[in-house]
Amino acid sequence: MINANTLVVYKNKPAIVKEKNQDKITIALIGGDQVKVREKDIESIHPGGTGIGDRYLQSMSIDPRSVRETWELLLADEAEFSLKDLAELAFGEYSPASAWAAYCLLSDGLYFVGTINAIHPRLRDQVEADEKKREEKQRASGERGLFLERLRKRSPIPDDRRFMQDVEALALGKSVKSRTMKDIDLGETPEEAHSLLLECGFWTNQNNPHPSRFGVSLLPAQQIPEPPPHENRCDLTHLAAFAIDSPWSSDPDDAISLEQTDGKQILYVHVADPSASIGMDHPAEREARDRGVTLYIPEGTFRMIADEALPFFALGVTELSPALTFKMIINANSEIEETAIFPSVVKVTRLTYEGADSAINEPHNDANAEILHDLYDLAKRNFKRRCIAGAVPIDMPEIHITLDREEVIIEPMIRYRSAELVRECMLLAGEGAGIWAMQRNVPIPYIEQETGDFPDVILPGLAGSYQLRRCMRPRILSVKPGRHWGLGMDAYTQVTSPLRRYTDILSHIQIRAFLRGEKPLPDYELASRLAAGEAAAAAVTQAERASRNHWTMAYLSSRKDSAWDAIALEKKVNRYAVIIPALALETQVPLRKNYAPNEPLKLVLKSVNIPKGEAVFI
Repeated sequence: MINANTLVVYKNKPAIVKEKNQDKITIALIGGDQVKVREKDIESIHPGGTGIGDRYLQSMSIDPRSVRETWELLLADEAEFSLKDLAELAFGEYSPASAWAAYCLLSDGLYFVGTINAIHPRLRDQVEADEKKREEKQRASGERGLFLERLRKRSPIPDDRRFMQDVEALALGKSVKSRTMKDIDLGETPEEAHSLLLECGFWTNQNNPHPSRFGVSLLPAQQIPEPPPHENRCDLTHLAAFAIDSPWSSDPDDAISLEQTDGKQILYVHVADPSASIGMDHPAEREARDRGVTLYIPEGTFRMIADEALPFFALGVTELSPALTFKMIINANSEIEETAIFPSVVKVTRLTYEGADSAINEPHNDANAEILHDLYDLAKRNFKRRCIAGAVPIDMPEIHITLDREEVIIEPMIRYRSAELVRECMLLAGEGAGIWAMQRNVPIPYIEQETGDFPDVILPGLAGSYQLRRCMRPRILSVKPGRHWGLGMDAYTQVTSPLRRYTDILSHIQIRAFLRGEKPLPDYELASRLAAGEAAAAAVTQAERASRNHWTMAYLSSRKDSAWDAIALEKKVNRYAVIIPALALETQVPLRKNYAPNEPLKLVLKSVNIPKGEAVFI
């Protein structure tokens, strides 16, 4: 029976009935607030009395030994009992305070379960198991309290690392929450977590969280394709074929040959041929699609296609190499008159950029040097053709970062003429493949780019390249051809790096299907795979960019107050955009005086914040 002054429970909190109407009951919560409720929303636990407050209800002390004795007594009795019985047995009386204390025991659920009118003691093995868990939790809580105290002072002990898992998960982008960060009143952001880990010595500058933050795998590719099957391949072993790359490259996937005939040049771009074994929806194709592109960071190379496949497909790692050759007839205007694509076998000579440059500089040393010199002339003419067609040349400093144990080494990339040679030949292959596919209605991924809004006056030097880059529009991948204004081409695709880029192997698979007389994937299916691969590749690109910045900051962290040569790029209100060529690092510095674009200046490094990826120069 519920009357005025009855002690009730409402939403697991005590309340006093103030007034009862026909369909509503007014109750007063501890603290004074009054609410109207339905009778089914409350439970009566004592007839009650006046003046019941929070202090009174909490006055009944709960002795754990007495409670346990009561439980053992009722367990032996094996009888059902009420809340009133529990209050009298456990506390020696049935008062509002003892009734509320008994209700708390019931809600706690360690010793008793049921309803206020039908309570049962829990079985002994259940109680003892839960008691053990609670003891362990209390001990851990005490240990955690001491850990948090040490963490606030930034003086943890090595064993504290077990408590830092949620902080590491936040720093690595695997979680958006951290109980530990919240407990010590720090922001729950990856940067704050990274900073805390560095301050406490659990991480060093060698910890690069960015691949993890972008969801990029650092595990090797698992799906190993089969070696290329036997097939009729055009024997091109009589051609001198050159794979030109950086000395640290271990996955050469393109090589170049050149022939002269009837006043025209025949350019051969031989490309690694994984599509000989990897078809659409092959496990290796799906894995490459999930990765999008090979990840290159100072810690290592994490390939799109399994390392074990390199001996099958990389060019020049064995005496003879299977390839997919793009053969283009180039006229005197450096225009592609005709393109043929076919499987081949080639004998490849591997050269570094430095070695190829030596040959270009001394074209009369031997036949190979003359071919390389002619290739370079072809590249220069093609570059001129593209510029006349509207190409936008942008030339900004680049660096190569390596790790030698814990030392970060940054080296500016040398501008080799042979690198220009390779670039132009690869662009010609992409242009030729795009035209070839258009003529045959073979759906492949095309890359287009809208023209930018360029200023009337383009500055020379780095300031001009900075201008142009800021005006460039994003590239667009599509299964339909479109003009690439940045390259000065009407149709362009990428086909020369199928071991490194998913879009390239996608093009190869489509081309090979056509060459076999099969039907390539239609536009809509190709577009679906292209979108998936490009999304994965975008994450890798972001991870690479963030990783380069991380290692640059790690390199600078031990060089406070060092001086650096910089170039002014653009004035921005009260700051200047500048570039430090030796680091390929663009930053902004306070305005001290007026600098002309491209004017050199000296900067001093004042501070580095690795978690934020920021360095302050003045």
